Amino acid sequence: MTDKPKGTGDAYRSRKLPTEPDYWRLWVVGLVMFGVRWIEMLVVAVFAYQVTGSAFIVTMLTMMRVLPMALFGAFMGAGTDGIDRRLGLLGVLFVMLATSAALTGLAVAGRLEIWHLAAASFVNGTAWATDNSLRRIMIGDVVGAEHMATAMALDSGANNASRMIGPVIGGVLLVAAGIQAVFALSVAFYLIALAATFGLSYRNRIVVGSAASMLSRIGEGLREVRRSRKLQGIYAITAIFNIFGWPFYSLVPVIGKDNLALGPEGVGILSSMDGVGAIFGAAVVVLYARPLHYHAFYVGAVTLFQLMLTVFALVPQAQLAGACLLLTGIGGATFGVMQTTLIYRAAEPAMRARLLGLLSVCIGLGPIGFLQVGLLADAIGSRAAIITIGLEGLAALALTYPLWRAGNDAVAKIEEPALVETAPRA
Repeated sequence: MTDKPKGTGDAYRSRKLPTEPDYWRLWVVGLVMFGVRWIEMLVVAVFAYQVTGSAFIVTMLTMMRVLPMALFGAFMGAGTDGIDRRLGLLGVLFVMLATSAALTGLAVAGRLEIWHLAAASFVNGTAWATDNSLRRIMIGDVVGAEHMATAMALDSGANNASRMIGPVIGGVLLVAAGIQAVFALSVAFYLIALAATFGLSYRNRIVVGSAASMLSRIGEGLREVRRSRKLQGIYAITAIFNIFGWPFYSLVPVIGKDNLALGPEGVGILSSMDGVGAIFGAAVVVLYARPLHYHAFYVGAVTLFQLMLTVFALVPQAQLAGACLLLTGIGGATFGVMQTTLIYRAAEPAMRARLLGLLSVCIGLGPIGFLQVGLLADAIGSRAAIITIGLEGLAALALTYPLWRAGNDAVAKIEEPALVETAPRA
């Protein structure tokens, strides 16, 4: 008999790599969507700062990618219950492809303007707002709740690899061939994602009765959250991260250029360090996280993130700044894996899309942070703005302690919801 590695039983099996072909097709789709997002966020930020010289404009363009989650996230979660999710994902990818193709044409014609980038960011952000309630629900249905943490860690690994490589590719391509080449590359990547989606055998079989309106489904999700302190704590931590944490990324190119004297290539390399750390974070989750510790990982990751973004703004050297971004990457990746996993494991199958849609709303609160950090950057400077939101995030964590502490106490009582088979297994 072959000895199993330390950690046998359910905990060991939950860390086995997924074998379902549909999972890996969905993983490729995520890799493309993540990659294009990070490439374009860096390039759009550098291009906009070169044209306008305004840190506020830079943060607003990044905000436009997040705002749709707050506006439409709950509706996306309720609306995807009764649709063919595979067709929905195809539609999302076609919209993203068309947007990048339009930007390519405008750039080639020399007519690209800041408002074009703002409109495209909003359209792509709207498409991105479906990710939790479409692609990630599909991932959970394909692999099962018991394998969700590992599946999400690998999915996060795709995000983090693209966050590591994407800014470098974007910075180098912007210098070598211009912004039109960046958007043309996005089009090529989306074609790969479409091919992977066409190959899916996944078909969801859960259909919500037509009598349930979209608003009533949203109401059911809100009532579920009101009844559960555990869910309230998860949503509170997500809101804190997206208001006081993630918006600082929009100022990394500004800090790199103005305070660390880096060119576009150097800014790309600096930005990629977060992705390097995030790969380590995802690996830690796969190797060491147990269901009993998921909530502690979740809270600890956000705490680490807020501390390191504050230190990032204080250090005077590019190498030290890169080390701080590496640690924010570890925290951000762990947070990203845990937020989806905790909701998916805690929810009944019929409620998952709605609760993940509400999670998208919490993620979509980021524009509050982007607006704040943009105004602060113009008023007191980029470094001081980042320090301010870092300290605010730590204070918010302290103030919401009763909520997320209640969630931590409830973790041991989570019972695995009965699985509803919604997709054929490989």
